[in-house]
Amino acid sequence: MIIDRSQVCIFIPTLNEEPTIGELISRFREQGYTDIFVMDGNSTDRTARIAKDAGAEVVLQQSRGKGNAIIESIEHFRAPYILMLDGDLTYLPEDAEQMIEPLFQGCDHVIGNRLEFPEKGALSRLNLFGNKVINDLFRMAHGRYLADILSGYRAFTLESIRQMDLQEEGFGIETEIASESIRNQQKVHVIPVHYVKRPGTATKLRPFHDGAKIISTLYRLAKRSNPMFYFGMIGGVITLIGALIGIYVVWEWLNHIEHLPLTILTALLIMGGIQVFMFGILSDIMLANQQELRREIQSLKNQKPPQ
Repeated sequence: MIIDRSQVCIFIPTLNEEPTIGELISRFREQGYTDIFVMDGNSTDRTARIAKDAGAEVVLQQSRGKGNAIIESIEHFRAPYILMLDGDLTYLPEDAEQMIEPLFQGCDHVIGNRLEFPEKGALSRLNLFGNKVINDLFRMAHGRYLADILSGYRAFTLESIRQMDLQEEGFGIETEIASESIRNQQKVHVIPVHYVKRPGTATKLRPFHDGAKIISTLYRLAKRSNPMFYFGMIGGVITLIGALIGIYVVWEWLNHIEHLPLTILTALLIMGGIQVFMFGILSDIMLANQQELRREIQSLKNQKPPQ
């Protein structure tokens, strides 16, 4: 399939990518992409100047964090298709065409799966294990396995990215994008891509700190896309605590020791946990109705008016 590169915006959020940004932009321009947009997070090196000299449109970010870079950039997009990647040359411009092609075939969102072809040494064992855990947790929380939800190599239609209600400021933005795609019932396609060692810049990711934040974000976002999981977990934990206290109360009672306050607490915790669980069921029903209504509205929009 022939890709019309004039309809594609190459979007690169950057922060101190001086050693790589110029080469990255040049390689895209060599492939025929002319609409290259850089949102620079106020780099302290020459990233912005190099990007501008290489032919990219450069805008300075108003706030901090990768999430804010993406959110602020949406209003600048004009092309119908957006290809997003990091500015550190860990993702290859040569994979761009296979990332964009599904969009021209009706897909809404494409994720580049870097876990399929990582260069040796590009991802540590800790990185690989952490990504596997997070991807499995995402499947549990959101009901779909997307192979690499933390990938920074993504493609969108302009309509699909504007449809997303993005609020995450930092590294949780990729998780939120994946969650919003599921919530909005977008057509998501996963493409294996190459992933290479960072050729000149230090990683900005702090594995344990950022990993914990991403897992927290993943769970919190389930409230919108899978309330049964979100409230079910809360209700289950409360009920379990009540049951454990209840076992202790019963054991003490069998030994002729009564704990009236703990007995009352046990009943309250178990009843409260069940109520939270039931709230999750009701929220899930409401979400299903909302999604059905959204499908009906979209179906009406897609119907051709009578001639």
